[in-house]
Amino acid sequence: MIIDKARHHANRCMQDSFKYSKERWDQSHKPPDFEVGDLVLVSTLNFNNIKGPKKLKDAFEGPFMIRALHGTNAVKLELTGELMKKHPAFPLSLIKCYSSIDEEFFRLRNKFPLEIHPPEEGEENKIVKVLKERRTRNKKREYLVRYRNQTQGD
Repeated sequence: MIIDKARHHANRCMQDSFKYSKERWDQSHKPPDFEVGDLVLVSTLNFNNIKGPKKLKDAFEGPFMIRALHGTNAVKLELTGELMKKHPAFPLSLIKCYSSIDEEFFRLRNKFPLEIHPPEEGEENKIVKVLKERRTRNKKREYLVRYRNQTQGD
């Protein structure tokens, strides 16, 4: 009898614990509200094939259209550009809803790429003076210099 009461009490405690854990989980985890045809952004966290330095990569690429839903944890996307080489299925943890509001606030983003113009003909970049400032980076010395045809503010 004592063993039966202890077993019954243990089962009741486990059921209460499971119920509490489920309620806590459900509070912070909502089912995805994505549908086929929605536009989403993909996180570039694990992408190694995107060109350029890692620091300068965008955190998200896109927008891409959802082709299919794979259960409750993954989506299949219609990829374009460099990402066409990737597998089109992504977990929901790497997906973010796309909103066109971003384009309103950041109108110039990705529209005007940075261009570095070479010096024009006849314009030589000869060092006129080595200034006193210097520093060491990556076991190399760097000096602050002044070039010919350069103003004080440049």
